Amino acid sequence: MATDLAPLPQLTPLPAFAGILREEETFGTGAETGVNDRLNSSFDRLMLQSGLGVQPGMLLLLSLCTAITCGGTMFVVQENLLSAALVFILGGIAPVAYAAFARSRRQTKILNQLPEMIDELSRAARTGRSIEQCFTLVAEDTVAPLGQELRLCSAKLDLGLGLRAALEEMPGRTGVVSLNILVMALAVHLVGGGDLVTILERLSRTIRERIQYLGRLRAATAASRATAILMIVLPPLILTFFAIRDPDYFKKLMDATWGRNITILAVVLDLIGVFWVLRILKDSQRT
Repeated sequence: MATDLAPLPQLTPLPAFAGILREEETFGTGAETGVNDRLNSSFDRLMLQSGLGVQPGMLLLLSLCTAITCGGTMFVVQENLLSAALVFILGGIAPVAYAAFARSRRQTKILNQLPEMIDELSRAARTGRSIEQCFTLVAEDTVAPLGQELRLCSAKLDLGLGLRAALEEMPGRTGVVSLNILVMALAVHLVGGGDLVTILERLSRTIRERIQYLGRLRAATAASRATAILMIVLPPLILTFFAIRDPDYFKKLMDATWGRNITILAVVLDLIGVFWVLRILKDSQRT
């Protein structure tokens, strides 16, 4: 006998519990439609992939405080606006440079941990467990920083998300290209099936070969990267050194016509060279 079922009551959100959620602060929209939005999105990715756990606004505030402290100290010592301005700029760049260094170090650690993690996932798959159970087991045994990302995906699995939905944000959070290969391989296996152990073994071998290739590429481009770093770091450091040593040095240089023209030409050529070398290095890493 058919009976009419009463509709389930609609759930309404309670504002009293909204405070337990931490809002994710972002400056960019992610669409990267313009130059400003592209820079903001790049800065958001830098903070997310660095693993520092610091909001972008907090890092900008820290940069401002560092810049004011360094520039104010230099002005008190020398009472020269030029040297104080140069130290102010260097102090403001320092926290962002540290975040970029932290991201690079974290990505290297994750990439080196990835083959061993895939091997462990393959050994867990041999026991007959489901892929979700294997992933949860491996996530608990993997150390940070890769283990931290895996445990976050495992928590999403516990909340009822599918494996593909739980893993799709991990490459963007880390910035490691090899994780895209892992996510794609697991997604294809979920759809088409196949021998998971063989897929994982081949994937582990592929990532190891990729790590070896990146090592050879890094060694081959060491001179170019050192040149780019020197072109970026040396000019402002030399200018800061002369400004601190002789506060009137830059004023005397700018008063002379030849000095002003040569300085402007040197800055333009240095910027062109930096962007050119960085573009070449970026294209070589993509290939």
